[in-house]
Amino acid sequence: MAAARGEFTSRFGFLMAASGSAVGLGNIWGFPTNAASNGGAAFLFTYLILAFALAYPALMAELIIGRHARANAVIALRAISTGGKTRLAALLVGFTGIVTVSFILSFYAIVSGWMIAFFFEPLSRLLGMEGLSNWLTTDAVVRNSLFVVLFMMLTVYIISAGVKEGIEKWASRLMPSLIVILILLIVYVLTLPGAMDGLRAYLIPDFSLIADPSLLVDAMGQAFFSLSLGVGTMLIYGSYINKQENLPTIGSLVALLDVGIAVLAGLLIIPAMYVALNNGVEIYDAAGGLIAGPGLIVSVLPALFDTMGAIGVFVAFAFFALMTIASLTSSISMLEVPVAYGVEHHGLERRRAAAIIGSIITVIALIIVFNFDPLFDLVVTVTTEISQPLLGLAFCIYVAWIWQRNEILEEIKSGCPDAESGLFWKIWPFYVKFICPVAILVVYFQ
Repeated sequence: MAAARGEFTSRFGFLMAASGSAVGLGNIWGFPTNAASNGGAAFLFTYLILAFALAYPALMAELIIGRHARANAVIALRAISTGGKTRLAALLVGFTGIVTVSFILSFYAIVSGWMIAFFFEPLSRLLGMEGLSNWLTTDAVVRNSLFVVLFMMLTVYIISAGVKEGIEKWASRLMPSLIVILILLIVYVLTLPGAMDGLRAYLIPDFSLIADPSLLVDAMGQAFFSLSLGVGTMLIYGSYINKQENLPTIGSLVALLDVGIAVLAGLLIIPAMYVALNNGVEIYDAAGGLIAGPGLIVSVLPALFDTMGAIGVFVAFAFFALMTIASLTSSISMLEVPVAYGVEHHGLERRRAAAIIGSIITVIALIIVFNFDPLFDLVVTVTTEISQPLLGLAFCIYVAWIWQRNEILEEIKSGCPDAESGLFWKIWPFYVKFICPVAILVVYFQ
């Protein structure tokens, strides 16, 4: 079964794939914009606490369940269920996760399409194709539809190749490229006038804002979204992990990589906004807050690049290459969730499953494109702020309250023989059983 399903061939391959799943637009775009609209450093401080206090234990729950069951979320949760009611709940939770991640990918594909369009725009300018350049940067249904289709075709192509030749191979290429580009851009932006003002806004917290309920909800949603929790992506990746791997260690490494790149993204985006202000670009909205969301990436930053002269073309090219890579590393993990279900539960051949499910998600994305104003924000809110935290709560309940404690320990010990006497086992079971569910609910209902 395991051989047929595929398996990550190295720890590096898994880390690149898992961190690639975690490191997407949720880090490069979502985190800085959330920080920008929630007091900068106050949001950073809250996010770091919630990422390790809530998101990491939930991440470990998914990885442990996945490796134990060697299957998709529906089958995995049913495998650790203890009765008819819990098996029925497993079906509901697992299938809800599949639906949720499919809708996340549908809006993700739209935003990712924008990134690809803006990636090609500097090239068109270098070639003197002004008409194409204007078309690529003008929001329009036709442009958005074409790039949604292109992005989904790339995602389907990678997933069709399987775990080793698709997910692991491409993640191992793309993630190092992403980190190098990100660091180079940070170094360059921090040399520009105005960057230090942004750095102070990002790193010096206003603790009076931390008690704001909306900040807590946004920070928790960001932590769960950026780590790809609650929808089965980490469970699926966990099912491809070798039994000899130390789960607490590699789980910690994934969380650290994700949080680290989110913090680095903030070091790029927030100072870049203040550089833009220094160059005469408007960075404040009508309410007086920093521009966040789509306006930041497709309006403020391109305007900044335009003020840089000739070098701005190359900076824009590098930045949107970064955004495109981040988009793709996450999208392949999202598509893998329903594809794995189709392969394992319905016996579909992988390429066929990827093509069918990818086409369905593409159609959903196109429906959102044609009805953008009423649907886009609604889909984002329902999936990332409502569904993901509740699904993360459900995974915690399953691993802590339903699954047999001895079976969990044996699964962890398969790659970490001394786990029973280690700090992780002394803290995590109690924490994920009592602290995580209560904390998630408290933050959720603020």
